[in-house]
Amino acid sequence: MVIQVALEGKRWLQKNGAGMESITKANSSVESWTEVILVYNSALKEIGTKLEILNDEFQHVHRYNPIEHIKSRIKSSESIVKKLRRNGYESTIENMVEHVNDIAGIRVICSFVSDIYRIAEMIGNQNDIKVLAIKDYIENPKPSGYKSYHMLVTVPIYLSDRIVHAKVEIQIRTVAMDFWASLEHKINYKFEGNVPQYIKDELVECAHMISDVDTKMWNLNEQISDMN
Repeated sequence: MVIQVALEGKRWLQKNGAGMESITKANSSVESWTEVILVYNSALKEIGTKLEILNDEFQHVHRYNPIEHIKSRIKSSESIVKKLRRNGYESTIENMVEHVNDIAGIRVICSFVSDIYRIAEMIGNQNDIKVLAIKDYIENPKPSGYKSYHMLVTVPIYLSDRIVHAKVEIQIRTVAMDFWASLEHKINYKFEGNVPQYIKDELVECAHMISDVDTKMWNLNEQISDMN
């Protein structure tokens, strides 16, 4: 994964030399790029391992797994450059690390809304994880209907000669929320952001329906649990 992303970054830098010249002035710049990607990949592994351990512990103590599955990704070099330019920053490694918070992203999929807050609390209680920001789109959905719980955290990466604190964006959502968000992403990509209003309205309606389903499924689960 590290090699693949690094090569992708190198090809992009070579293809777009004018826009990324400040990153690739010498061979050391390519080494810097690969090192940055190494750090972010390591951060994903650290967070992923912590989540797996917490999930296993929860199963051991409560006989229940709050996490259905975990997805992770490194933002493409092209997307990083576009985001920097869109926000008025030069395309440098320093700006990338400082101003692009979602280079490393991990998505945690849960069964119920209550699991989301339980997992967020467990993450926040980790001594070596620093929570930088929280955006609760469950309590405060986006106008589009999007719901999810976002955490921006840093995790220490122990290299051979130093410790690097890498940022990771964690998105926690239910299976239903993830299904809705995936469809919204496809629609936005299809229409290049210019989605017809009637489709936007239908998406909002679907978001309300999914929210109702999440609530009904949780209530049903609680009824079953009370029978034990």
